[in-house]
Amino acid sequence: MSTQRPRVLITGGAGFLGSHLCERFLAEEYEVICMDNLITGDLSNIEPLFHERWFHFEQRDVTEYIHVGGPLDAILHFASPASPIDYLELPIQTLKVGSLGTHKVLGLARAKKARFLLASTSECYGDPLVHPQAETYWGNVNPVGPRGVYDEAKRFAEAMTMAYHRFHGVDTRIVRIFNTYGPRMRLRDGRALPAFMSQALAGEDLTVFGDGSQTRSFCYVDDLVEGLWRLLNSHENLPVNIGNPSEMTILQFAEAVIEVTGSRSKIVFKELPVDDPRVRQPDITKARTLLKWEPRIPLRQGLERTLAYFQGRVRAMSPTAKAGGARAPGGGG
Repeated sequence: MSTQRPRVLITGGAGFLGSHLCERFLAEEYEVICMDNLITGDLSNIEPLFHERWFHFEQRDVTEYIHVGGPLDAILHFASPASPIDYLELPIQTLKVGSLGTHKVLGLARAKKARFLLASTSECYGDPLVHPQAETYWGNVNPVGPRGVYDEAKRFAEAMTMAYHRFHGVDTRIVRIFNTYGPRMRLRDGRALPAFMSQALAGEDLTVFGDGSQTRSFCYVDDLVEGLWRLLNSHENLPVNIGNPSEMTILQFAEAVIEVTGSRSKIVFKELPVDDPRVRQPDITKARTLLKWEPRIPLRQGLERTLAYFQGRVRAMSPTAKAGGARAPGGGG
């Protein structure tokens, strides 16, 4: 590590997960460089950090040439569209940031001799034939389906990360993030929680795709960030699942949102999107063993914390604005 305050670069730092990581690393007394092209990130997520002496923001596209002056101790690569509505509307950008972006950021990590952490996803497992999903499972992914742009971008990013580790000796980490929720998710980002909560608060019907029997495992953002911190400071180079092993159906999740919001909304059903995974549950044996990590925050508590944020966002919306439904019931990490 450097003799001064350690420095970290967080790509995608103005996004949902990235902004929480910026806060955590500032709390750990790092100098934080937040890089984001704002294609899906939001400056409001990091606005409270602008007064911090050790926080710097750079609006930049990591698929192009990037330069960071001075030393870097760690790079966390979180730049990517990460919700169904985003990567279906931004397919080329999603592929580019997973491939070109990962290549350029890994090159920077090599030049700076910085530890590198890749944000991968449970979507690497596709529509899994193994349940729950352990890191040893290679997945069941349709490379030419509409979700393939995200799935394969992340799978390529993992391969590139391991190539830089094995060939160039870069000190790398890979996290496979399962469904995460919490404050700073966008109201219309296409994932289940924002769609359900915005619909419930607007008094609209909650849109469940298929019959709602498909499962997800929801992890509160604070738990995820703790797992990421422990992984970065571990010695594990191969992928590690970070998520909540408490599996539930999408229908059960919709009912939980209705309960916590006190809404009178009903649930309506629509056709299931193409290649939507039927099940999703992490095997976190590796995280428990190597990182001594497991999620701590119960669903009800996490939903209550998230509700306060969404209530503020809904109040800030135009009276004529409509809460949008999810295009898919889950989505990656």
